[in-house]
Amino acid sequence: MNTSVIAPRNALRQESTIDADAALAELYASHYAGLVRLAVLLLRDQGLAEDVVQDSFVAVHGRWRRIDQANAPAYLRQTVVNRCRSAMRHRAVVARHRPDPLPDEAAADEAVLRHERRDAVLDALAQLPTRQREVLVLRHYLDLTEREIAATLDISQGAVKSHASRASAALRTHLAAILEENR
Repeated sequence: MNTSVIAPRNALRQESTIDADAALAELYASHYAGLVRLAVLLLRDQGLAEDVVQDSFVAVHGRWRRIDQANAPAYLRQTVVNRCRSAMRHRAVVARHRPDPLPDEAAADEAVLRHERRDAVLDALAQLPTRQREVLVLRHYLDLTEREIAATLDISQGAVKSHASRASAALRTHLAAILEENR
């Protein structure tokens, strides 16, 4: 292997890398803030804009030997604009393929809670006197009027009102006690 040919090439690469580093450091110092403002205006996202500008500097550094150094600021601006376009396309594709949100569903324990509430009401009903329980069941489960309940149970409408009132008060008390126990 001829080392005399390799050594000058490596020296040339090192020299061009140093030139690229120095030139880009100067470009960075003078153009970074303006390029970030440009990217922010295009993307409306500060963090993404900074990332795009950083990536643009890295890309220009990699291509430094192939670009016209006199037009480096314009090349850098064009790189930023192109990368902003790519970021916006990516954002549009992601938005287009975002899954629809799941519909609101009952909590996993909703059926258990519903069953417990039902059992609590049935237990409270079981503790009522027979006539009060009958009046409440006919009123709230069969949705009968006071007149229909009175006819069904063969009692007066006043007695239906009285039984319903006492039964409702007793149920409230019993269910409140159950709620206090469960806290």
